[in-house]
Amino acid sequence: MKTRTIDTIAYGQPMDMGGFPIRQALPSTKADMLDPFLLLHHANIKVPQHVDVKNAGVGPHPHRGFSPVTFIFKGGVHHRDSRGNSHIVYEGGTQWMNAGMGVIHSERPPANIHELGSTQELIQLWINTPAANKMDAPAYIPVTKEDTPVVRSADGLTSIQVVAGELNGVKGPITPQTSINMFTIHIKKGGTYFIPFASSHNAFIYALEGNIHINEQSALAAFYMASFNKDGEGVQITATEDSVLLMGTGEPLNEPVVSHGPFVMNNQTQLLEAFRDYQMGKMGVLIEE
Repeated sequence: MKTRTIDTIAYGQPMDMGGFPIRQALPSTKADMLDPFLLLHHANIKVPQHVDVKNAGVGPHPHRGFSPVTFIFKGGVHHRDSRGNSHIVYEGGTQWMNAGMGVIHSERPPANIHELGSTQELIQLWINTPAANKMDAPAYIPVTKEDTPVVRSADGLTSIQVVAGELNGVKGPITPQTSINMFTIHIKKGGTYFIPFASSHNAFIYALEGNIHINEQSALAAFYMASFNKDGEGVQITATEDSVLLMGTGEPLNEPVVSHGPFVMNNQTQLLEAFRDYQMGKMGVLIEE
């Protein structure tokens, strides 16, 4: 199979999101979005010992029209939402939420975060929802590390969690609304692996730590995201250091995107309706307990 060439490499710029330090690799100065992927935030924080975990993390806020997906690399996340869900997922797990017509949720550290080392490292990825499904009922899907299948290389240097989609015949536990693959990759120094995917998909790799070479040429260091041209059927990764990566590929929706804050719709009228419905309480109420 022909390997894809790199389109852009973007740095995850440090930002403050209401007192929550993150790195934003998408959107960047090089790309507003990578259809259907809208936003990528990487957080790696120490939860202060003196702060009640009920007041740490991200408090209640609404979403409509896309899927905010949280990949947990260290610690854990306690998700609560206005549909009555309350669930903790720990390291190696994923929280996949289809916001649909609207939901209010919070993402706090679990009560035992300090027993786990006080560190929370996660990526939140926003995945656009097709216009036909934006007003579907919301859905929340928690997946543990134990429930996530792993593809391993013969030499044992590469292990790839298949969260959604498929890799080499192994299917992930999440069935997205459109054709999407999501992989979390741990690859030790000297490891190499070819990852195939559909020629029609957009694709990216974000490095949380380490350093890799893509197609034995371009280097990708920690906190950088590579996106690819549509000129092949996969990418080859080779680790020059022990590395941790998030990789996503997806069929473009090719639909108009109008967004503001927590809502992603197809036109301005729908966006105004989202704000109105939230203010009228139509997305429910979240009382954290």
